[in-house]
Amino acid sequence: MMFPGRFRMFFEIAHWWFLIVASALGLGFYDICKKAAVRENSVMPVLFLATLCGTVFYLGMTAATGSLATAFICDGRTFFLLLLKALLVAASWICVYYAIRELPISIASPIRSSAPLWTVCGAIVLYGETPTKLQLGAMILIFAGYYLFSVLGKLENISFVRSKGIHLVIVGTLLGAASALYDKYLLGVLQIPRTTLQLYFSLDLTVILLTVCLIRGKFFGQHHAFQWRWSIPATGVLLILADYLYFAALQEPGAQISILSLVRRSGCIVTFAAGAAIFHEKNVWKKSVALLLILLGVLLLAIKH
Repeated sequence: MMFPGRFRMFFEIAHWWFLIVASALGLGFYDICKKAAVRENSVMPVLFLATLCGTVFYLGMTAATGSLATAFICDGRTFFLLLLKALLVAASWICVYYAIRELPISIASPIRSSAPLWTVCGAIVLYGETPTKLQLGAMILIFAGYYLFSVLGKLENISFVRSKGIHLVIVGTLLGAASALYDKYLLGVLQIPRTTLQLYFSLDLTVILLTVCLIRGKFFGQHHAFQWRWSIPATGVLLILADYLYFAALQEPGAQISILSLVRRSGCIVTFAAGAAIFHEKNVWKKSVALLLILLGVLLLAIKH
């Protein structure tokens, strides 16, 4: 009689593991498409069109599941709070997209994967949490990975102190960590429905990025000519799918948020490998040591205490 129960438990675990691994792969391929889309291309039109394609895809997916009308239910206060989230993410993505265009993806992606470090730092500052010894060790490992990347970056004429791309990717990562902390408030404290959050966030983000794109084009011009590439809509669709799979895994019985976050961040391994195979970037084996330090640090941050 115990076998069916154990089999059911194994099936539940295997199910959310499949979902989160698929989400991690989706994020990895999302970063690859993002790099291909912005490489020697005008960033703001790429970012707007990718977001627009993702939003249209999400609207169609939500309509197909019959939950679109419910998702549109939103009061004024909730709409304002979701608009703030869209502004925060827009600022983060603008920084990251410009950074991705300037930097090797084998450097930018691992730095992005360290976002849990900044989330922990934010929790310490905002919520008065005290870091454990393992968390302190994790922080040291991640900063050691940063330092090693800075040393290797000099071999490619990339200065962590002076590089605009490095500054942008770090600011984008910090803003992304702030968004994660804000998500905990929106979903955990205010209990805003996930479909409502994703719907209004996507719509608001599309409008914000269109506005920024038009303002930049009118007053500052474009330093790079825009080129349409199929990697642009693929970028938007892959992000929507990766987020959808992540939230689906999060809702599965027995799913552990610490493990979900860690596996999701491991998608940078796919991106890192693409840096060598597709973009022919340099010093990949040496950079893999720095990547390992960062992932090990993220693993320690994910361990429950």
